[in-house]
Amino acid sequence: MDLAKVLAQLRLELENIDTAIASLERLAAQKQRGTAEAPSVPRRRGRPRKDAGPAEDARMAIEKRSGGK
Repeated sequence: MDLAKVLAQLRLELENIDTAIASLERLAAQKQRGTAEAPSVPRRRGRPRKDAGPAEDARMAIEKRSGGK
């Protein structure tokens, strides 16, 4: 058995385990803060803004006819 080869393999495995631990810790921190889920996009409701241009007015009219999507 080549001791140097075994040590190199163990160091590589240790690096992989450290990377996995760091990834799981980041995931746990995100989950704890509540940022793991994508934020929902608020929908505009009501009348269009007065500064909305014609393109936005047309888009909003299409959304209204198609049921909001």
